[in-house]
Amino acid sequence: MSSIIQLLPDHVANQIAAGEVVQRPASVVKELLENAVDAKATDIKLIVKDAGKALVQVIDNGLGMSVTDARLCFERHATSKIRQAEDLFSLHTKGFRGEALASIAAIAHVEMKTKQDQEELGNHIIIEGSKFVSQEPAVLPKGTSFSVKNLFYNIPARRNFLKSETVELRHVIDEFQRVALAHPNISFTMYHNGSEMFNLPNSNFRQRIVNVFSGKTNEKLVPVQEETDILSIQGFVGKPEFAKKNRGEQFFFVNDRYIKSGYLHHAVMNAYDGLLPNGAQPSYFIYLQVPPNTIDINIHPTKTEIKFDDENALYAILRSSIKHSLGQFNVVPALDFDRDPNLDTPYEYQNKTADYPTVQVDRSYNPFAEEKQDKSFSGSSSTYKKAESTQSWESLYVGLKQDTSEVETFSFENEEITASLFDEKEEEQTKNRTYQIHKKYIISPIKSGMVIMDQSRAHQRVLYEQFLTNMTVHQASSQQLLFSLQLFFSNNEMKLIAELQQSLENTGFVFETFYSDSVLISGIPINTTESEVSMVLEQLISDLEDGIPDSSFSQNDTIAKSMAKSLAVKTGIYLTEKEQENLVNNLFACKEPNVSPFQKPTFITMRVEDIDKKFAL
Repeated sequence: MSSIIQLLPDHVANQIAAGEVVQRPASVVKELLENAVDAKATDIKLIVKDAGKALVQVIDNGLGMSVTDARLCFERHATSKIRQAEDLFSLHTKGFRGEALASIAAIAHVEMKTKQDQEELGNHIIIEGSKFVSQEPAVLPKGTSFSVKNLFYNIPARRNFLKSETVELRHVIDEFQRVALAHPNISFTMYHNGSEMFNLPNSNFRQRIVNVFSGKTNEKLVPVQEETDILSIQGFVGKPEFAKKNRGEQFFFVNDRYIKSGYLHHAVMNAYDGLLPNGAQPSYFIYLQVPPNTIDINIHPTKTEIKFDDENALYAILRSSIKHSLGQFNVVPALDFDRDPNLDTPYEYQNKTADYPTVQVDRSYNPFAEEKQDKSFSGSSSTYKKAESTQSWESLYVGLKQDTSEVETFSFENEEITASLFDEKEEEQTKNRTYQIHKKYIISPIKSGMVIMDQSRAHQRVLYEQFLTNMTVHQASSQQLLFSLQLFFSNNEMKLIAELQQSLENTGFVFETFYSDSVLISGIPINTTESEVSMVLEQLISDLEDGIPDSSFSQNDTIAKSMAKSLAVKTGIYLTEKEQENLVNNLFACKEPNVSPFQKPTFITMRVEDIDKKFAL
């Protein structure tokens, strides 16, 4: 009987391994940037074309590789970072699996140029689908240059699963930002399709954060610092008033490695307890330093998840450190009954001496002199004087009673009784046609029973169809602002808003000027307040996290849904009878009043027979 189990060829095994290591162009960017950091480079350039589908190139001025190392680095499980299994628990570098370059070379055209500082010539290697095409010496500068072209060229099925260029570029930028934020002492530059996107000189942590996200990021940051025996915390958290709907500016770094941790995120959110509105997410950039033997980073192929030995201690220290920083910088309100902050000495007066006031005394003043003089007058004269002194005071009120009575008489004489437009019976029938229950549901009686409507979902449907109609017909009305509104966003958010400019203008927005880190708005949609504009745009950016739809209809549909969700009346808001009636009438004037834009029911009906059955039990 022939054997069933067979050894896979190397190129097939590499392609299978590539499925874990290389998921999209951003995965290649991550691996190559981390290798450049491990090579002790001080200047790293990232060049990307077509969001990494056509080219991903990383150029560094690191140590470089010898001829043997240059050939051996493309073999599976070949690494310079570890020698034995115990080294996995004492890692100080990024890549250690030895699968990245072998996996990338199995599914792309790879060209590597590398040279060590002490060597005269470097090495130029070309690999296509795990096959070495050529290796020859070349005159090169110090460092290494990796070029990965035509990703997934030999696996078309994987290439078809890639998203649009906008989505893939966003993932590439995310990986670039994570590595750049973790190493502010290294200068990074990124180019996409020939244009420079980032130019980050070497700096400190705070300056690197500001350079990456631009805008008014510096005003939002509150420093966090704590030194303990089990970990060291350094970084920044955002002020509560700058919290956003999306979670784009949230970063954890453990030993200069970006990680994702829902447990630590919960610790941060717990520190903000009571300071954030519902659904808001704070910004944070937390750098943790822990002993390498207390963590295990070899639990996930992408190495973005870490297992800690003592998670409870880390949770408590992180939460208390952030709370302390927020309180220290007067971000959170302090409740202290024994201390009056108004009595605190200002900084500019701490070293100054007190100025004593000069007191002038009139020694000739006699407080009893006037009293004796008054007693010397007769009773009639004193009475006259009192009357004379009060005469001018009472003159202020002369004619007041007369004027008041005239006004009252005038109001009664001119009061008109107008006839009612409806009969009393009709008024009784039309009065209280809708009722609001628990500031959430609206009840309206109908012939067969009653309609119970969810006010938030109903308003979402009304606004959704209004925005969709405006964007389709291009006849949206906008209200002009007396003073232009300037909103600040990060680089990625500004590019997203610029791409959506035409669609947003069709809803009623008027964009006056686009800057590199802000936008000037001079007009907003009807029924939108100025304070809601920032919330609407942040919600839209959060909803488009996975990218902008390619078709214009899908793009308009996404924008209309997002704006309807942001501007719709929320649960817990009191509505007047007029507002309730308008909402009911507008809902049933919609094309699809039965469901919200998110396919949830907007109302239910209860017949009288159904109510009778409840009482018949």
